Amino acid sequence: MNIGLQILFGVSALGAFNGIVLGVYLLLNKKGRSAAAFFLSILLLTISIRVAKSVFLYFNPQLPKIYLQIGLSACFLIGPSLYYFLRSAPGQVNSIPPSWKRSWAILLGILVVGGILLPYQIYPWAWNHLVVYLIYLQWLAYLVAAGYLLRNVWKTFFIAASSLTTTQKFRLLMYSGNCIIFLFYLLALFDIVPGTYIAGPVSFSLILYLTIFFYLYGVRLESSSAPPETGRSGKAERRKIAVNDALLWSEKLEKIIVEQELFKDPNLKLGHLAQKINISAHQLSQLLNDNLGKSFSTYINEYRIKEACKLITTNDRLTFEAIGYEVGYNSKSTFFATFKKIKDTTPALFKESLEKNNSA
Repeated sequence: MNIGLQILFGVSALGAFNGIVLGVYLLLNKKGRSAAAFFLSILLLTISIRVAKSVFLYFNPQLPKIYLQIGLSACFLIGPSLYYFLRSAPGQVNSIPPSWKRSWAILLGILVVGGILLPYQIYPWAWNHLVVYLIYLQWLAYLVAAGYLLRNVWKTFFIAASSLTTTQKFRLLMYSGNCIIFLFYLLALFDIVPGTYIAGPVSFSLILYLTIFFYLYGVRLESSSAPPETGRSGKAERRKIAVNDALLWSEKLEKIIVEQELFKDPNLKLGHLAQKINISAHQLSQLLNDNLGKSFSTYINEYRIKEACKLITTNDRLTFEAIGYEVGYNSKSTFFATFKKIKDTTPALFKESLEKNNSA
């Protein structure tokens, strides 16, 4: 092996080794552990294993088949790790939601059962001509989904990149790095450009060192999850939610409330709603008060009264009391009082005005 290949091997192998070390550190580090840190550790471990397999296979084509299976199996988890890292990064997801655990149980089940029933050593043709393409297709699907999660961050990047926070830059780096690594491996899979197979490990090494730099620089894996700052008075000052995070959370909040009609639940609580969009109750309260200028009750009541007006307009058979119960109120008096406060009129007068306008 000449000096050039030795350097190439050293850079690639060192990157894979450091990736495994950093991944294990994040996985075992209990201080400040969060869902984002957990999925980042899984992401680094899976990519590192995939890269290590590529490096050793490139310099030793006679590598035992079991290592090839381990490398491709790790590749199966790269896309999901990136996707769930980006999903947990915008908010403080302290514990992994049950739905995420079920999704990962299915992924791991496919990986284990498929590996046992279809081992690489016995079925190399199936792995090289079918399984590998399914794995790369799944990876691509998760990359597309992850890119969609970052749509608002991308908008800010192209409009005013200087306003991006360090956390947002880190998220873009992780996503872009994964796209680059995927592209190199995809080109190698179809043998489009010679030499791209080893380019994946080399690019990963560069991205890894940038990741370490961001981590040492103090990047927060979850936006707005740092402890409150202390002002001159010695009292804790509430950290403002970043504009891009506020926009993202507001869109998710509106979408889930409308699609699932959560406002119709008379027992809806702030914490339950916050859990639906994977942020803390404190962050949701701050979003509503500071960014939307409304309390939780006002925000929900606006949706309820809007729906009540729709029912008054389109349904003549329902009484006002029935409409109140339908949109989430436990009593007629509360419904009437809230309607009056928001619409500055009563349900009866609102209906009369509609009838007059229709007959005019």
